[in-house]
Amino acid sequence: MKNHQKYRRGYFMPPVNAYRWAREEYITRAPAWCSVDLRDGNQALVVPMSLAEKLEFFSFLVRLGFKEIEVGFPASSDTEYAFLRALIERDLIPADVTVQVLTQSREHIIDKTFAALRGVKKAVVHLYNSTSLAQREQVFQKPRAEITEIAVSGARLLAEYARQTPGEFRFEYSPESFTGTEMEYALEICNAVLDIWRPAADSPVIINLPVTVSMSLPHVYASQIEFMSDNMKYRPHVVLSQHPHNDRGCAVADTELGLLAGAQRVEGTLFGNGERTGNVDIVTLALNMYAHGVDPLLDLENMPEVVAMYEKLTGMRVYERQPYGGKLVFAAFSGSHQDAIAKGMKWHEEHLTEHWAVPYLPIDPQDIGREYEGDVIRINSQSGKGGVAYVLEQQFGLELPAKLREELGYLVKGVSDRERRELLPQDVYDIFRAEYINLEEPVRAADYQFQRNDHMRARLELERQGEKLAGEGSGNGRFDAISNAVQSLLGIRYTDLTYKEHALGEGSTAQAIAYVSVRDEDGRTYWGAGVHTDIMAASVNALISAVNRKLREGTRELRVEN
Repeated sequence: MKNHQKYRRGYFMPPVNAYRWAREEYITRAPAWCSVDLRDGNQALVVPMSLAEKLEFFSFLVRLGFKEIEVGFPASSDTEYAFLRALIERDLIPADVTVQVLTQSREHIIDKTFAALRGVKKAVVHLYNSTSLAQREQVFQKPRAEITEIAVSGARLLAEYARQTPGEFRFEYSPESFTGTEMEYALEICNAVLDIWRPAADSPVIINLPVTVSMSLPHVYASQIEFMSDNMKYRPHVVLSQHPHNDRGCAVADTELGLLAGAQRVEGTLFGNGERTGNVDIVTLALNMYAHGVDPLLDLENMPEVVAMYEKLTGMRVYERQPYGGKLVFAAFSGSHQDAIAKGMKWHEEHLTEHWAVPYLPIDPQDIGREYEGDVIRINSQSGKGGVAYVLEQQFGLELPAKLREELGYLVKGVSDRERRELLPQDVYDIFRAEYINLEEPVRAADYQFQRNDHMRARLELERQGEKLAGEGSGNGRFDAISNAVQSLLGIRYTDLTYKEHALGEGSTAQAIAYVSVRDEDGRTYWGAGVHTDIMAASVNALISAVNRKLREGTRELRVEN
């Protein structure tokens, strides 16, 4: 691309020395989650949520299990203020949930913030100011000492207002644009704030280290987290928090490596909604942990509901390939993928394995409210025999022989390719039924009877384009006798007769299906299927269907109506 020289490597601020940030190989426990959907997420919407929508979203976040929810910047607008007042006055904040509010380091803003908090039982008050080199030089044009004084004076005001206001208050400080701040200065300003608040075991403080703008590879951010964690004052009584944005598409990786480096808390949004390219996606983070056997302490067991509620209240859309939440994230169209999934599912069921390990499915879709049928195996022109067979077995109870599965797979792919669309399970069944089941053209079995002497004898009546044919055949059993009668009446010959049957349900009234193939003198194989409550009738129907397909010289072009 042109003009790449205008950007420089190292604009972010890594620690001076190299650090081994990976304290553990895996994330072994969930962090403290703080949803910022109602603040970062809301301010990123083209049309921000109404008061009623915010109240509904808050209730939904509570149901999902969030214990900390940032409800906004109450001093910034009447809607933000009214929202917080409604939560407090209507007693909508559960006892185990803490609301969080944002404020700048200005006394009139802090004053209005605490006025909005009047009557709250407990809250986190989140103070921030920008600290990066770029912000100091270009926006504020102030030296470090004056930037530090902004933070320190704000910390003093928060402590003073909290003493004067009934309720239980905890404090949070964010050096905004942390990733563009020199690490020794980020540490200096955070320690200066901590010296004002003096955290203790019964009054911990949150230090939040935001990726306000993503600038580096994730391991650099992890090194920054480690540096702060290792050198921060009052560390046992500090909750080290992260707030990554997604400018480089690395927010999930930033957060996961930051947790390995010592962070304990995460601020993010459902599906990553937020300024610019968004905040870190808590759904992805939580279910990544779940896939490694860690309880994320959030209830995401009904993903379709989570997606529907998010889309309803934000007006945003969850992308079809969004991890875990997208409609197509478990969908396999590729024939090889479908075959592996179908075999893996069968193996998993037969072996009753303790741990999930199905190919191409990192978690069991049913664990988050998704279904195998329609969500996992999807049929289009890229699909194969395994996927087609899986759909027919799971949806319609059909257990096709291997060779028939292969033949039908090509047939279904051809229909999808010609019509340029995905085929639903009913479409696949309709193709199979139209091409193979109980075919009566050009030949129909009108009647048949059996008699046993030395051999089984069958008397058969056929109708062929209005002409009635009658004859007999003998064989080792009833089906063999019928087969020989068919060949005699129609003047055809075939070999390698194969047969398979199974029930399509339970009980005396259940139907059965039979699958039959014949090979003609030129080596071509024709399949047919028959369905009936009587297994012999199903078998005869299957044989006649196979013969009809031979008489029609193979398959015909099929179209499935939308």
